[in-house]
Amino acid sequence: MTCGSCTSTVEAGLGSVPGITTVAVSLATETCTVQFDRALIGPREMVERIEDMGFDAMLADHGDATQIASLTRTKEVLLWRSRLIWSMTFAIPVFFLSMVGPHVPGVRGILGANLFNGIYLGDVLVMVLTTPAQFWVGANFYRSAWKSLKHRAATMDVLVMLGTSAAYFYSFISMFFALFNSTPDYRPALFFDTSTMLLMFISLGRFLENKAKGKTSAALTDLMALAPSMATIYTDAPACTQEKKIPTELVEVGDTLKLVPGDKIPADGTVTKGSSSVDESAITGEPVPVLKQAGDSVIGGTVNGLGTFDMVVTRAGKDTALSQIVKLVEDAQTSKAPIQAFADKVAGYFVPTVISLAGITFVAWFLVSSILSDEHLPAMFHAHGTSKLAVCVQMCISVVVVACPCALGLSTPTAIMVGTGMGAKNGILIKGGRALEASKSIRRVVVDKTGTVTVGKMSVVGVHWVPGAQASLSHTQEPYSGDAGLDGLCADDSTSKLAIIAMVTAAEAKSEHPLATAVAAYGKDALRDSGASVPDTTVESFESVTGAGVRSILTHGGSKYTLLIGNARFITQSEDGYVPSTLSAYELQETTLGRTIIFVSILKLSSSQPLPILAISMSDAPKPSSKYAIQALQKMGIEVNMMTGDGKITALAIAKQVGIRPEGVWAGMSPKGKATMVTELMEKYGEGVAMVGDGINDSPALVAATVGIALASGTSVAIEAADIVLMRGDLLDVVAALHLSRSIFSVIKRNLVWACIYNILGIPLAMGLLLPFGLYMHPMLAGAAMAFSSVSVVTSSLTLKWWQRPAGSVMPGSDNDTAGWSGMFFDSARTAVEDVWGSVRSIVGHKRADEYGYSQLPVEMSAAQRV
Repeated sequence: MTCGSCTSTVEAGLGSVPGITTVAVSLATETCTVQFDRALIGPREMVERIEDMGFDAMLADHGDATQIASLTRTKEVLLWRSRLIWSMTFAIPVFFLSMVGPHVPGVRGILGANLFNGIYLGDVLVMVLTTPAQFWVGANFYRSAWKSLKHRAATMDVLVMLGTSAAYFYSFISMFFALFNSTPDYRPALFFDTSTMLLMFISLGRFLENKAKGKTSAALTDLMALAPSMATIYTDAPACTQEKKIPTELVEVGDTLKLVPGDKIPADGTVTKGSSSVDESAITGEPVPVLKQAGDSVIGGTVNGLGTFDMVVTRAGKDTALSQIVKLVEDAQTSKAPIQAFADKVAGYFVPTVISLAGITFVAWFLVSSILSDEHLPAMFHAHGTSKLAVCVQMCISVVVVACPCALGLSTPTAIMVGTGMGAKNGILIKGGRALEASKSIRRVVVDKTGTVTVGKMSVVGVHWVPGAQASLSHTQEPYSGDAGLDGLCADDSTSKLAIIAMVTAAEAKSEHPLATAVAAYGKDALRDSGASVPDTTVESFESVTGAGVRSILTHGGSKYTLLIGNARFITQSEDGYVPSTLSAYELQETTLGRTIIFVSILKLSSSQPLPILAISMSDAPKPSSKYAIQALQKMGIEVNMMTGDGKITALAIAKQVGIRPEGVWAGMSPKGKATMVTELMEKYGEGVAMVGDGINDSPALVAATVGIALASGTSVAIEAADIVLMRGDLLDVVAALHLSRSIFSVIKRNLVWACIYNILGIPLAMGLLLPFGLYMHPMLAGAAMAFSSVSVVTSSLTLKWWQRPAGSVMPGSDNDTAGWSGMFFDSARTAVEDVWGSVRSIVGHKRADEYGYSQLPVEMSAAQRV
């Protein structure tokens, strides 16, 4: 857009479109803000209409902020690289002229040439080289220091400005007064080399620090890069014959997309046609591709395998699972752990305290050097002849420069950024610093049963036939295996077992009850796998009896039957409530194992007494990994308890299978009861309690716990209430999450301890408290130490990139286990070596932006106007 008429054209053109309520176009920013009704119009149509007006347009993607932040960091790294090179350009010659040249024969005579009284050629050359370094390379420090002082704050830049300025101006003034000194061969003590070397070391530190900071947020950038830039859409759905490529940000809910081998999936959706294996490792951390067929859901940002399929979009844009993950990681990386309050409090008083200590150092040593005779003064005071003032100034500069509040300030956020990024790569979303700090105190984990310990879905585990017309049961399980054994006759000689399975399947298919769904699924698989020809079954009537079962009239093979499916009392239709002992005994046996039993009886319309013919055992079985996860938690010294709303017998049976002690099981718990129990456990044992759940009924307990851990396969309410979200929905990830959280907090503590020790040791040394023992710190060494302290803290945080899952969080014999987690160590080591080599190479040569730890996101950054 070039003028006001352009904005008027867009506003008028869009304002007349049905569904658009307001349009505001800014010429200066070339942006258009629109309020609209999604039921009538979508962003894609608006972009097309703007393009029809003759303008280019694109949707402002919600990831632009991350994109811009990444590019800004890249620019900052390049800026500090440039400053480092320029500071080296001045510092190295100055160092040679000041420290090396006077000891080189031939050069010493030239540099020692006396130009004026007290003014030497070498000193003039050094001053000429130092001046542009001080006021050009160091201009950024002056600007930053001035801005902070205007707001009555004091930052590290204030200390840098004071230190380098003191060295420069003291040297300049010393040269000026040397002109008026009548002492023969007098040569003033100068610290120009101190100023330039300080700027070089500090620039080196800032360059390495910003480069390392970029790597701490690289995980977030990698997540954003998972989204493809373009998507293939069918413009004539549901016919699906006309294809068109559009930017991913224009994909809308309800669109039908085409995915070919190797494509990244642009949005969340459901497969409608075709099948393929999809690599979901970037989202869930699970390395094994998952088969997707019609009706299965797919996640945006995952990668299609070798198949081709169509999908309908159910969530797009900022509503996709990938966008929600990115949002969680962004929030976590900007959050503060409670321990950071200590660092913030110290940093608030740090710079004024350091300046005060520098002043005290100068005054104290000046007084000492004035009172004591030369033979009683430390040897350092004789290094510059009679200029005791120069020694005092030098120590004052060392105090100002060596102090580093940056190391304290970087200790927590850098560790959180790297750690939460590693968690996201492994399917573990940690919502913030509070959860990290709280995780260190977890000594008890309470798990919900249904959907957390167990699969959360009923399945048939056994089919038991009643022999002959006798009301007794065979106690031998006969789960369907697809062989001819099911072709034998059942209660009467005219009805085969497969026929009965067909009738049960047809009847249960009419119900939406979880038990009926499990039976219907089992029956369909049994009939399909048998390969036998079974006559069609027609359901003529269906009645659900609450709390009892279902009654259905069916036609099968030309005969009509009444089928009763439910509890023992219901299927026997006993008026006095009598249930054959064999039925009740078997029901008790299966219930003790944590199983649910339904019985089936059948009668022809000519009969009056139903004949029990079938018992079906069902169970919400424990996940294969639950037992291993609970064992791993117990080895970590963590007590594991279980709470459930189910009955006590079922709860104890499941607990026994996974290794939870009976006294640690609570059954028949309401949502409020779960929260109350968690609170009581925290009060009783005085320790951290983590709650793991996935349902709405777990949300109160998740909030009440020290740390709430939700499975991403659960409800959005539970995920919202939790502090940690596990994308794989596997208890093994609880082990990994607690291990990672503890690792992150350990690094935070290590960083803080190092930062404190550095300042506790460095400042007294710079103040000259150890001068009587011949130990002191030159300003150049102080500058190098200050730069090293910040870099070392960031580097310490980057060691979290070497984190690998503990052995207890990997299923024995799984692909994760056999893939070799130990190999990750060598990969990390190789990456670390490459990072060090890259840092050195980037100082002396050009590097691409992505080599600084930033990957450009797949957002079309053009000069186009944005909607």
